[in-house]
Amino acid sequence: MLRLISRPSAVIAGLAAVPSFAPCVLCSLGSRRFAPRLVRVSSSTSDTNAHLQQQHGNGDSSKSSSVRSGLYLVATPIGNLEDITLRAIRILKFADIILSEDTRHSRKLLQYYGIKTPLISYHKFNESERESSILQRLRQGEIIALISDAGTPCISDPGMELAKVCVNENIPVIPIPGPSALACALSASGLSTDEFKFVGFLPKHASSRRERLQVSAVETATQVFFVPPHKLHQFLDEASLIFGESRLCVIAREMTKVHEEFWRGTLGEANKIYSTQKPKGEITLLIEGKANSVNNVPSNDQLELELKELISKGHSLSMAVKLVAEGTSAKRKHVYALALRLYGNQVEPTDDSAQES
Repeated sequence: MLRLISRPSAVIAGLAAVPSFAPCVLCSLGSRRFAPRLVRVSSSTSDTNAHLQQQHGNGDSSKSSSVRSGLYLVATPIGNLEDITLRAIRILKFADIILSEDTRHSRKLLQYYGIKTPLISYHKFNESERESSILQRLRQGEIIALISDAGTPCISDPGMELAKVCVNENIPVIPIPGPSALACALSASGLSTDEFKFVGFLPKHASSRRERLQVSAVETATQVFFVPPHKLHQFLDEASLIFGESRLCVIAREMTKVHEEFWRGTLGEANKIYSTQKPKGEITLLIEGKANSVNNVPSNDQLELELKELISKGHSLSMAVKLVAEGTSAKRKHVYALALRLYGNQVEPTDDSAQES
């Protein structure tokens, strides 16, 4: 059986040697068109089983599944090398090249799984100059995988801008899901997961950093940060002042590795402990959201007194109702009913009070 897979037009010349091959079919991708490549696929059960059992090497069986051209964002382990999906391994084997944040680091993973695909460095210091050549290869129909040092690419890692450009040019961007420090830490934190905000790394400048912490401090959702180990004490010192020392936090360190640690307590406690301890390894830090403040609803007597005071100062009844409702936790419908009881039909209905009644 023959299967067509989008590949560069340069390979079309080799198709002439294939017997009984039908006329070439062009696969469109947005406004571009790519010539397909032929990959011979065996339909026998024995060959299929051999493919499923093969875990190492770049043999033909590892290329037996159809993979379209495009940019593949492949999640890789955040520590334990076994935390990788079968699909991720297959894509990394099948790709023409792998863009890697640190080729020395990534080569260990590839060697572990017998992946021989060429590595090209792609990090924050060279992503701009690499972009043009990468896009050219993608336009020609190549399969390019992007990996970071750990976890899911483009999440506080290089690749975001490349993914944006590919989307704008109708080049497929395909996520290969897997490990993520964010999801890993959040799921085991013991804090609320109904709503959370991923902040990532804080700005380097002190004023910008504190402004960002002030925004997070008033939010009710769990806040998730990436913190370099050498800046942990600085972070805790500033967060304790802005969030308050009693706010709960979780420090997730070296997740999935031998020395995995989840420290739980208050920001004040953490600040004291880590003022002397110097932890190593990757850190994901979570802080509980601000508790919702519950305002006590004023009594009817209090509401009536406020209404009378506003009326005595010359406000119309409808304006008095509006001001009392906005200045307290009482519902406008309730304040309006009290005003009717006090002053009868003297109240001039407003659009809001009419809707609520």
